[in-house]
Amino acid sequence: MALELPIPIDITKENRYMEFSIATLLANFTEDKSVAPKALEKKLTSDEESLRKFQIAIDALERIGLLEKDKGRYRRIEQESIVEAKLRCSSKGFCFAIQDAESAEDVYIRESHLSTAWNGDRVLVRIIKEGSRRRSPEGEVYLILERANPSVLARVKETKKGYRAVPLDDRLLFEMNLVNPPEELVDAVDHLVHVEVVRYPLGIHRPVGRVVQVLGSDAEEAEDLDIVCCKHDLPRSFPKSVLQETEILLAASATLKNSDLENRLDLRDEPTLSFSPDLGNPEFSVFKPEDEPCQYTIDHALSLKETESGNWKLAVHIADSSHYIQPDTSLDREARRRGIGIYLADKYIPIVPAPLSCDRISLIPGEDRLALSIMIELGPTGKILEYEIQPSIVRVDRQITYQEAQSILDGESSEDKIIEDLLEVSRAIRQMRELRGGFELNLPDTHCHFNDEGELGPMISGTKLVSQAMVSELMILANQVVACHLQSLGVPAIYRVQAAPDPADVAELIKLSIHHGLELELDDESEIQPQDFQVFTQALKNTRAERVLTYLLEDSLKPTVYSTVPKLHFGLALPAYTHCTSPISRYCDLQICRVLKAVFEEGRDRRSTRSKEPVNLHHSSSEGKISWNVLPSELQHDLETQFAQLVVHLSERESVAADAEEDLEGLKKTGFMKERTGQTFIGLITGVQSYGFFVEIELESPGGSTLRVEGLVHVSSLKDDWYEYRSRQQTLVGRKNRNQYRLGDNVEVQVKSVDYYRQQIDLVAVGGGSEAIDDHDDSF
Repeated sequence: MALELPIPIDITKENRYMEFSIATLLANFTEDKSVAPKALEKKLTSDEESLRKFQIAIDALERIGLLEKDKGRYRRIEQESIVEAKLRCSSKGFCFAIQDAESAEDVYIRESHLSTAWNGDRVLVRIIKEGSRRRSPEGEVYLILERANPSVLARVKETKKGYRAVPLDDRLLFEMNLVNPPEELVDAVDHLVHVEVVRYPLGIHRPVGRVVQVLGSDAEEAEDLDIVCCKHDLPRSFPKSVLQETEILLAASATLKNSDLENRLDLRDEPTLSFSPDLGNPEFSVFKPEDEPCQYTIDHALSLKETESGNWKLAVHIADSSHYIQPDTSLDREARRRGIGIYLADKYIPIVPAPLSCDRISLIPGEDRLALSIMIELGPTGKILEYEIQPSIVRVDRQITYQEAQSILDGESSEDKIIEDLLEVSRAIRQMRELRGGFELNLPDTHCHFNDEGELGPMISGTKLVSQAMVSELMILANQVVACHLQSLGVPAIYRVQAAPDPADVAELIKLSIHHGLELELDDESEIQPQDFQVFTQALKNTRAERVLTYLLEDSLKPTVYSTVPKLHFGLALPAYTHCTSPISRYCDLQICRVLKAVFEEGRDRRSTRSKEPVNLHHSSSEGKISWNVLPSELQHDLETQFAQLVVHLSERESVAADAEEDLEGLKKTGFMKERTGQTFIGLITGVQSYGFFVEIELESPGGSTLRVEGLVHVSSLKDDWYEYRSRQQTLVGRKNRNQYRLGDNVEVQVKSVDYYRQQIDLVAVGGGSEAIDDHDDSF
């Protein structure tokens, strides 16, 4: 049986936010260095109860041999046969443990070796059988590090022994005893409910939960937002300790003090502009939780002026949230736990309470605000000539919506020189991005809420306004400059990376393109370069197969994740890149601000006190001149340790945010299609598998925008013939009638049924397809 330490034991609404996990605790032990328990207590505990659980956990970890105590300090004992991973399970009961390292093998785990671990849990796995060329290594769960499901969506059922919750997610292979009084559950039988875990399974004993919300008799009756928030365990309020800390902070920072302005560049006289969503247009709206009056955050603002020599001086001012949110406070722990602000249609879930995120820290027009200013001098072609990063104080002169800016750029409104100049500069920066190999995918706008490259990695063109793309180019440049500076200083940092696609995936794409009349080629088939994708996207433009092949390009991309090591960002074709321009909305950006301020306040600008010539730690002139540790050794080690544990957590939180936003959009689409059951549509075949083909249908939404909905035509519904799958051509071909359903073909389909919760749309083909050309194919 796997070991699970009792952290947390009792997850309730009051204390669940402040619990730490074993994964968080163990992540503090790196490179065989010993750690004092007092230092861990300061980081991980906030009250007597969490301190008690910390002491239980660290004693247990010592007893099972993961930690060793020496002279009052602890160090981690590495075991060769044990790996850390995250579980990915199937509804059939078997799982794979996915290791974080990109090249590491997945470990197969039988249901009998899962013990009490659930899908999504972070675990230590003991390898019990080595892998071979054809088989993955096999393992068993040794220790549960972090639970991924503090709550579940379930349906209530009544048994002879009481009431139980049956999870809707069929990858969670258990039923949960409910502790609610029977009178609270009698009317909830067969209803969809949100259940918080009170106790995870212990030995033969079932897990125990508490129904905290009855959502409806089924998924369709429940509110979309409730389903998504419950499914992904998204918090819709803040713990009392965080709100109390916020009130104290607001009172203490009601006015800026002289001490706040020390060592800051005063830029209040610089003309400064910020951009905001168009609240009158739902496509750009950012709304608020009902109990927190938050319209939107203003993380950054811009200044621009032309020099006498024809160069441009661009300043990107980012809100100095690090001045207000101090490390290891309740505010900081909650912001870290959330990781990223999440936009769900008409609701916004921030990482810090609205009085801070939307007011005190935001760069509100007409208010003096603390900032970090990234000042970049650019040549006419967009080349970076020099840069400087300074703590500053700014005052935004005015704010403009993207729609207003677009009207100016389209000539529909009066001229505005700064908007037009920003567009000119952004176009020059874009040309530099394209010269180094950066590419764009022609996909529907993914509504990137942080004005940068978005979650896919490359820029998305699609339906994005020119004004939005303009700001995105400027934010990406600022992120690029900061990453370059941190790398040159040799200080710990969090980088945003994206590995190159697998050559085998790209080779399959090239083979498919041939069947669509395109000849895509690679200079080096063993190593994919961003320039290759740039060539591909140019070749696809305005072709009949552009949409489906662009989807395949998208599918071949590796995920963007955080890393402590600067590595390639494939979509942007950059060797080092970070996120720093949204420090109110993303915890990574807040941490980067802290690192920069640590460099400015505690960094060594020379090798020793005997050195006469210091380097300017704020300026690009320091690049290549530093051969010493800029930060004090203790601070350097603390940041390295902290970032090592943060990068996985932040990558996972951004993945949760993307999944939640996608889920909400999916529920709205399936609800929209449910009303159209029985109707017929013309769609585009976007994927073909042995079990059927996927069809994308374009519809006009009630708001007037284009809605793209995908459904499946199962092969069993093709009654006119026996269809065979040709994987190389992505085609289903009828044996007798020679009719084929091929990737990129148009087909007429009827909506057969819709599973609302699973977001599955079943279609049947009623017309379309094409005629197979040859009778023989050796690529079945």
